Amino acid sequence: MSAGTEAWWLPRAVVALRVRIFEKVNGDRVVTLPNATHGPEVFERVYAHPAANGRSAGAGLSDLFWYWLAPGPEVHQEHLEPGERYEDVAATTRRIVAGSSEELSAAASRALAGVLDDLPKGRVSLVRLRDLVMPAWAGFAYELVFKEPCPPRARELITAHAEDVITALKCTGLRHPRRRARLTEYLRERVAAGDVPHRLPASLSLPEQVHYLQGTFFNTAVVQLSEATAHVLLALAHHPRVQERVAADPGDDRYLTQVLDETMRRHPLFGIAHRITTDEIPLDEKTVLPAGSVVCFSYPDYHATGYERPEEFDPDRWNGLAAKDAHHIPYGVARNRPCPAWRLSPLVLRAAVTEVLARFRLDSTASHTRSIPHRAPCLLIPRDLAPEPRRLHALRRFVRARDAVEDVTRGVRQLVLGTVMVLHARRLRLAARYFEERPAGGCPVAHARGGEG
Repeated sequence: MSAGTEAWWLPRAVVALRVRIFEKVNGDRVVTLPNATHGPEVFERVYAHPAANGRSAGAGLSDLFWYWLAPGPEVHQEHLEPGERYEDVAATTRRIVAGSSEELSAAASRALAGVLDDLPKGRVSLVRLRDLVMPAWAGFAYELVFKEPCPPRARELITAHAEDVITALKCTGLRHPRRRARLTEYLRERVAAGDVPHRLPASLSLPEQVHYLQGTFFNTAVVQLSEATAHVLLALAHHPRVQERVAADPGDDRYLTQVLDETMRRHPLFGIAHRITTDEIPLDEKTVLPAGSVVCFSYPDYHATGYERPEEFDPDRWNGLAAKDAHHIPYGVARNRPCPAWRLSPLVLRAAVTEVLARFRLDSTASHTRSIPHRAPCLLIPRDLAPEPRRLHALRRFVRARDAVEDVTRGVRQLVLGTVMVLHARRLRLAARYFEERPAGGCPVAHARGGEG
């Protein structure tokens, strides 16, 4: 199996079966866009429709995501229902991620340099890219929130929490609520002591403020920046000409931005975003989505439309193509909860990639799929090192062989663990019970149930 190819029949069958299981969670009220009948134009129109604004109440899929994102999914920015609390939380997030381009880029460079400095000197390193960069982004997120350097203990707690969340989301491991709770307790002490120099959402209680910080910054931010960095670096490892062009001119932000855009087009961080309709939405002249429907927006399918040779990785396609005019929504759509880090992410990703390529050449024969459950195996070759060709060839063969074996065993594990967690989430009904117990006309009751294991 060559690098970049799809896994052979067993992993593909397992993935297809897992997707079918997840689709069944919502029963017959789910519509996935785009599809064979309704193309990218309908996807865009429905996604931007004001009635596609329900977030968690009324979707079986919400129980599953709340289960994976615990603790505190009820105040996670992406899962709050529209209204005052959501606006309060969103405004706080925008304040915390604000900053000058120079300061944010410098902070990202420092964070990456810290983990790269720990790699053995003078030899090739075989790493999992996501594992390598996650502690760096943990420290970066800590500095955003606390405005001070991240101590080792906090980095360890944040990394362990983020790793546990993403492992459960990819169904490569079960949740560990106690591991997550250790970060919750640390943050509770810091927030109670007044150590956060930002104004936290006034509409949230202290426990909810803790869960908001944990979910938004030390879960989503750390996980998504780690995944994005791994995707970009793995894409560069697979395309040495693109890699060398970026490394040769680190000041060419325009071309590096094209590389980021193409990476996110081919490997969007979100597979599916789901929304619940709060009113009727017309799909076409004859079909109307009734209120209460669950709409799943498929980013990979949308990103594959409207391009010549969409399966190819080609940063040069963006030479005459503006991202705003393409089928390209790496940070969501402006009228339906875009990612609050839409400005920050490209800045810090460019800084991170530049820091890595200044030190290493990248090489990988591992497959590159959207979910990268293998955590992106890659060889890091110091730029001042000329490894012996036979040794390098052996390492490349090892990476390829190990990836092929892991693909099969991991696929079976994902099927088993994914099924276990789907059933457990349906039994706990975290989202459904939360909204059932919500006082009529009042604020949601703060629960600790998100940590049930």
